[in-house]
Amino acid sequence: MAPVVSLTITAEYAPTIKTVHLKACQDGKCREADLDLRPGSVSAPQSCGPEPEGSCSAITSPDGTRYGFLNMGTLTSSPIDAEVTGTGTNGATLPARTLSFTPISAKPWGEQCQTTIKASLLLDAHGLRQS
Repeated sequence: MAPVVSLTITAEYAPTIKTVHLKACQDGKCREADLDLRPGSVSAPQSCGPEPEGSCSAITSPDGTRYGFLNMGTLTSSPIDAEVTGTGTNGATLPARTLSFTPISAKPWGEQCQTTIKASLLLDAHGLRQS
């Protein structure tokens, strides 16, 4: 997993956002950048081939969200202090949103395998929260 803090803007809020700046501090080190926002999508399953060796496929479909990443260089399971600022499509400054959160550690491939650390945020009109 890449050492990033990800930010997703909800589909309802995304059309009102022009730019987003994310600052994240962990273990005494801070990183910040204007995020390159990309369109979000969801996977939709497609038909499967004949059994027993049939294959299945999926397509992606835009879901109205937008997302971006802040490279932290290294990411630990220590708490992160995050601040999101930016501008709206109307040119107004967005309210600064802050959140202190602890990244999620998991061992998705089993106890004998490496721990993954996920630091994901969700931004909507009501504020910033961990996702």
